[in-house]
Amino acid sequence: MKNVFRHITLFLVLAAMLMPAWAFAQDSIPAAPTEESPAPTEKKAEKFDAKSFIFGHTGDSYCFHITEIHEHPVCVWLPVIVKCKDGGGWHVFSSKHVCELKEGETFSHNGANFFIEPISADKYPGKLVEVKADGSISRPFDISFTKNAFGIFLVCAFLLAFFLPAAKKYKKDPMGKPTKYQGLVEWLTYTVLDGIIRPNIPAKKVNKFAPYLLTVFFFIFFANLFGLIPFFPFSANVTGNLSITVVLALLTYFFVNVFGNRHYWKDILWPDVPIFLKAFPLMPIIELISTITKPFALMVRLFANILAGHIVIMVLMALIFIIGGMYGAGMGSVMSIVSIFMTIFMTALELLVAYIQAYVFTILSSLFIGMAQHEPEHE
Repeated sequence: MKNVFRHITLFLVLAAMLMPAWAFAQDSIPAAPTEESPAPTEKKAEKFDAKSFIFGHTGDSYCFHITEIHEHPVCVWLPVIVKCKDGGGWHVFSSKHVCELKEGETFSHNGANFFIEPISADKYPGKLVEVKADGSISRPFDISFTKNAFGIFLVCAFLLAFFLPAAKKYKKDPMGKPTKYQGLVEWLTYTVLDGIIRPNIPAKKVNKFAPYLLTVFFFIFFANLFGLIPFFPFSANVTGNLSITVVLALLTYFFVNVFGNRHYWKDILWPDVPIFLKAFPLMPIIELISTITKPFALMVRLFANILAGHIVIMVLMALIFIIGGMYGAGMGSVMSIVSIFMTIFMTALELLVAYIQAYVFTILSSLFIGMAQHEPEHE
């Protein structure tokens, strides 16, 4: 048991290293308008922008918005780290300088000018861009520490804090009576180990792959749960970010294909089919394509289900402002009651989805790994 916990710790560190911050600056975030936007000449009632509202909350961000006091945002300003493509060098500064820009403003840093494109922009929506001398914009190489990156490290820190004390107690007294806390950790671990991993992977190989599969299950599950908590330091839509699910899928692809045995590769490259089919390598081509489609399905399924759930909740909230703006405060009040009840229902459903998606990703990963480890029955 203590070896399992030790391997879980190692894989948590590995997962954090394999998810560089550049992957987390790729989604839409609320931002300042471009210089092309005309300054308003008089104060008008602003039209509710549903797109910015929905994707601003479900996407990534260069800052972590907490609340507003007297119309002044209270945020955790995260570091922006970019490199200009035209030899401008590296730029490191607080996201406060670009997130608080007004219309037509840019932030100058060491001779380079930056601002964040609005979500409604056709090019680079919600991304940090550089304004060149001729007025054109370009996307710098961006490895900023964003909201989703913060969310990943939060989940990793929580898992380490949750599992390491139990591992230390087992290491100190392996035969001692477990505490209630150890019993909880052991129950959670063996629920996944006995219910998902062992039925799908040959018994001799379970200890080799269980650490990764346990880690990926708990990472996805708690990342999903934390994303449903609507206040700091939670609420980051980690697994609803395609860049993150790509890394998780690539990890599974690595374990399936790098550790696949010779029979697995024989079935792909030289399958047991009639010789005339082997003369034209159609089957190997199909099998090689299948090795890519499997992790692709893992990636899209996790990303689409989590993002869709968040979008539905935000759409229900946006309907309050849309209906209120179209038909007045009375209908807005009625819609708010309906939206609140529907949001509560969807949030409860998302709690179930948080577990289901972690379960599905883990069981499919264990199936793919197990298929690459099975030996022929006659041997």
